[in-house]
Amino acid sequence: MTKVSTFNEGMMQSLAQVLGECGSGSDITRVLTDRGFADDSGESTKWKRIYQIFLKYQRETNSPNQLIDFIQAFVSPARFVGRNSEFEQHRTALNAILIFAGLEFCKDGNFIRVNPAKTLDEAERRLRAIRDRFRGRSMHEEVNRYCKVELMQENYFHAVFEATKGLAQRIRELSGEDSDGSKLIDKVFMGENPILAINTLQTETEKSEHKGFALLLKGCFAAVRNPLAHEPKILWTGEDDAADYLSLISLLHRKLDTAVRTGY
Repeated sequence: MTKVSTFNEGMMQSLAQVLGECGSGSDITRVLTDRGFADDSGESTKWKRIYQIFLKYQRETNSPNQLIDFIQAFVSPARFVGRNSEFEQHRTALNAILIFAGLEFCKDGNFIRVNPAKTLDEAERRLRAIRDRFRGRSMHEEVNRYCKVELMQENYFHAVFEATKGLAQRIRELSGEDSDGSKLIDKVFMGENPILAINTLQTETEKSEHKGFALLLKGCFAAVRNPLAHEPKILWTGEDDAADYLSLISLLHRKLDTAVRTGY
């Protein structure tokens, strides 16, 4: 990613303390060697090694990019296969600090820019609000793909808007059609010979389910995306409904997971 502003020493120390809990001393040595980072810290405590090494690099380069690179390698999702809860615990702890620098460490092991928090209360409130709004809801990866940045910034208006645009884009990719909105749904799912089907269409029940899904897609575009596209953000009061909208879009994506081309 592009160069970011330097971290203050307190932030560097806090990040190092979290990273010290993410692996063994030999894990740290291996990643340092793999990334070409010199360890002349003289420290044996894990977090103190990390702190001294990357504090020196930051002073030399006037950038924390070496520490960011280390985090990506050391807390790589691939290292935590089968230990998802442990990975999420470390990621949450890192993000509680990184948010002050306007950064978020994502589930895929990459960083994105977010609006920086100015106070501890603000950082805790933002992280808690995001968790609370979506607690118990399984968000489809395609929803996160299109609106992760907006959610982290608490920009629910554009999060829902981007998620609905992402839904249409996925239908285009699956079907090969390039239209939009109701026209796209009509071409892909409606009629006797739909391009995509969510079941075998062998029984009246399956045909009814498929038609209902198509109508639900059209309703999502008509009731959610179209009003958002034509209303000024300042007039929109749907923040409290955002979680429900995104849950609906997640459901539609899960149905698309089972969709197959019919051959027509």
